[in-house]
Amino acid sequence: MFLCCSLAAIAIGIALLYALFDVNYFIRVAFTIAIGRLFQKKIKVLESSRIYGICTTQDVDLLFRHMNNARYIRELDFARFHFYDLSGLYHQVLKMKGNALQGASAIRYRRTIPIFSIYKIDTKLVYWDDKSIYLEQQFVTLRDGFVRAVVLSRQNIVGVNVNDVMAELVGSDVKKPEIPEELEHWLKGIEVSSAKLRKSD
Repeated sequence: MFLCCSLAAIAIGIALLYALFDVNYFIRVAFTIAIGRLFQKKIKVLESSRIYGICTTQDVDLLFRHMNNARYIRELDFARFHFYDLSGLYHQVLKMKGNALQGASAIRYRRTIPIFSIYKIDTKLVYWDDKSIYLEQQFVTLRDGFVRAVVLSRQNIVGVNVNDVMAELVGSDVKKPEIPEELEHWLKGIEVSSAKLRKSD
């Protein structure tokens, strides 16, 4: 009787967790970071990180043929957290009493990722200023090496100057990379959008 009640309580607890939270998301984050720490070498912050995934039946769109658009964004989270941890970037930000928040992102879908396709996501820091870091991420299918989607994102670093963070990670004498042309145009578009919104407020 006690065993049955205990099992029922556990089952109800698990059901409530899944009802109230996206449990699989948190499990995947923990799994991705654990795999990186256990089986991969640390990288320098200006090096690329890589994770792998497979398009399953939980990822597909209404036609059950390829990954739906929302899943790309979800997968980017895992790749970004993996990069943060493997490079030591997030640890350094926290050490300096700061935090990192997603500020903006732009994704270009070049070709769909078919169901059951294995892919990789490469993440690289391509630029920074005093308030933000900028990442480029690519979805690449392994069977053909084709870049299925490319993403730019701005990670706002709050509570600390990014130049100080980068100086700790790469040295104060390291030259900042040239801003990529596509990133420059994207940031100008964000400025235009922000100006329009300020006028309407």
